[in-house]
Amino acid sequence: MNQNTYLEGLEELLKAGVSPYHCVLHASRMLEEAGFTELALTETWKPEPGHGYFVRLFDSTLAAFTVGEHLTERPSLRMEAAHTDWPCLRIKPSPEVTSGRYGKLNAEVYGSPILNTWMDRPLSMAGKVSIAGPDPFRPRIRFIDFKEPLLVIPNLAIHMNREVNDGVKLNPQTDLLPLMTVITEEPDKDCFFLNRLAQEADCAPEEILDYELCVYNGEPPVLTGLNHEFISSPRLDNLTSVYACLTAVTAGYRENGINLIFLYDNEEIGSRTKQGASSSVTERMLEKLFLSLCYDRETYLDIVMDAFLLSMDVAHALHPNHPEKCDIKNQICLGDGVTLKMSSSQSYSTDASCIGVVESLCRSREIPCKKFSNRSDMRGGSTLGAISSAMLSVRTVDLGIAILAMHSARELMAHKDQEALDALASAFFLA
Repeated sequence: MNQNTYLEGLEELLKAGVSPYHCVLHASRMLEEAGFTELALTETWKPEPGHGYFVRLFDSTLAAFTVGEHLTERPSLRMEAAHTDWPCLRIKPSPEVTSGRYGKLNAEVYGSPILNTWMDRPLSMAGKVSIAGPDPFRPRIRFIDFKEPLLVIPNLAIHMNREVNDGVKLNPQTDLLPLMTVITEEPDKDCFFLNRLAQEADCAPEEILDYELCVYNGEPPVLTGLNHEFISSPRLDNLTSVYACLTAVTAGYRENGINLIFLYDNEEIGSRTKQGASSSVTERMLEKLFLSLCYDRETYLDIVMDAFLLSMDVAHALHPNHPEKCDIKNQICLGDGVTLKMSSSQSYSTDASCIGVVESLCRSREIPCKKFSNRSDMRGGSTLGAISSAMLSVRTVDLGIAILAMHSARELMAHKDQEALDALASAFFLA
């Protein structure tokens, strides 16, 4: 897929981000290569002007920031946010299930995937494993990626399901259990998964305390279209936005400003977790940052109230076969640039003054952008923007790039839109 630098970087993230944990690991490597220093939320911070720092929060959420060289009594704070998770299947505890001689895995649905797109694909697993150690309060953690296609969810043949092309509702408990093996020996039926997991985690099976594993589509991203204008890939929602945040925060810093990105987990299930956008961890991290820079709490509150946030997530592109599903006027085609997401219900954080700021940035730098609204008789999705703007009381704009087949195991975008999003994200931090 490699054509331009931004495509190479996005491709690497799409391949590496096979779980929220691996997304954060890859983001950490990108930041370290850019000269950022890792901090811990439980330790004393001593940030220096002109430097960048990052913090990993509960392994699947990350924050990174740069400190200007000449901060005044009232520096400006600009923030960008995206999410590291995506709709998929996740492996349950005690997952080994047998059906005849087949060995399957008991899985559950995470978020709202388009279920039938997960059928008949090469699937793998990635996530983290908790392993027993000398301190029961500090188990050893291993991040694993099986990488090879160990799983498949086979469709029922049309000869046995003649109505399949009329539309069949899939039952997550009976139809979506991934096939992993054929059982050859009786003892294998209760431990074929655990033994393979222990091998991957480099430990004994009895040492495994718990795990959190995503089932992911192992197919790589590819360029497609007559002029290779499209990217077809898993996890475009929302690693496209994660990549824009990372390129922006590593592009430089403002003399009298703090640029900060949040890459949150659990957006797809509502964000109400310790590592989600609805958590108090955002406010605590911000307060810790400004206290470490020797600002008092009143000044910190003043700075946050005057802050600005870009909430980045994908939007719905006009579907070539179903244009009737879009608003009669505010439609986005693949390749239109940055999508400004608007809703009077505030499911997208919308404010005319804030939208004006982003539009001015785009106009001054000739970055293509266009406004999007859902049909008035159709409810759209929600984003981090409404949550974050309410939690922090900051000016917020929801934006992103438009894609097709959102929440499919494989989605579609125009790669020029990524270039536009990257340009806007960087301009927002450097202007």
